[in-house]
Amino acid sequence: MDNQDIETALIFKAIELKYGYDFSNYAAASMKRRLKKNLEEAGLQRLSEMIPLIIYDEEFFTLFLHNLSVNVTEMFRDPLFFLSIRKNVVPYLKTYPFIKIWVAGISTGEELYSLAILLKEEDIYDKCIIYATDFNDNVLEIAQKGIYPVKDIRCHTSNYQKSGGRESFVSYYRGDYNSVIFDNSLKKNIVFANHNLVTDDLFGEMNMIICRNVLIYFNKTLQDKVLELFTRSLRNNGFLCLGSKESLDFSPCASVYKDIDKDRKIYQKTIPINQDRKIYQEKNVEDWNP
Repeated sequence: MDNQDIETALIFKAIELKYGYDFSNYAAASMKRRLKKNLEEAGLQRLSEMIPLIIYDEEFFTLFLHNLSVNVTEMFRDPLFFLSIRKNVVPYLKTYPFIKIWVAGISTGEELYSLAILLKEEDIYDKCIIYATDFNDNVLEIAQKGIYPVKDIRCHTSNYQKSGGRESFVSYYRGDYNSVIFDNSLKKNIVFANHNLVTDDLFGEMNMIICRNVLIYFNKTLQDKVLELFTRSLRNNGFLCLGSKESLDFSPCASVYKDIDKDRKIYQKTIPINQDRKIYQEKNVEDWNP
C-alpha cells in the first residue's frame, strides 16, 4: 500500500467515525478521481491535509461530500427507459389500488419529477406514494425545492417528448428569471428522506424500486449487498429498475427476477423470498416453492 492509499484509507475512516458515511466499498478508481477534485479545489498538496478540515470545518465537509456524490442527471434521462415504464410497467401498476415506489439515490431530483409527470399522465399518481431518498442532505434540499436552471429546459423538453410525453412540457413548470420551478402538485405524494444504501436497512414493501446509475460506483461486494436490500424491499411481482450500465447478472439474487426490458434494465421479482439476510447462502433459489 503506497502513501496515497494510506491517506485515502485515513480520510474514509475519519468520515465514517465523524459522520457515519462508509465509502470503503465504493469503486476505488471513481473515489480517487473525486478525492483529487476535492484536493485541487481546496488548494492542498496532500490528501491527509484534508482530514482536519473534514473533522472540524462543516462547510468544507458539505462541499467535500457533494464532490464525492455523483450528481449527473436530467429530466427524463434515457427517454427510452421512461417509455418502457409507460408500456411495460404502468399497465401492471394500474391493477393495484395503492402503489408504493422507492426512488433511491435521487440526486437533485430531475428523474424523480420525471417519474411523477409520467404517473400523472397515466392517471395513477393519486394512488401512489413515492419515497425519494439520498444520503446527501444537500442534494435532497435541491430536489425538494424543484428549481432548476432554465438553460437545461430545451434538453429536458426533448427528452420528455421522446419518452412518450402526452402534454405540453411547459405546463409542468413556470419560469422565474434564470430558473424554472416545477409545479407543487408533482410533490404532493412524494416523501423525501435521508437514506444511506451502504448502512441503512429496508425501506418498506415496494411495488417498484428505481435506482439508476448508482451501483456502478460501488464495488462488487457492495453491489450485491444493495441488490439484496432492494430484493427484500420489493413485494412479489414488484419491479426493479437499474441504470443502463448496471445489471443483475452475476448477482446472488438474479434468479428471483425475470427480464421485463433487458436493454433498459427493468426486472420483475417473480419468486417470494424469506426476509432472512442469510437466504442466499442457505438455500438454492431453484429449490424453493413459491
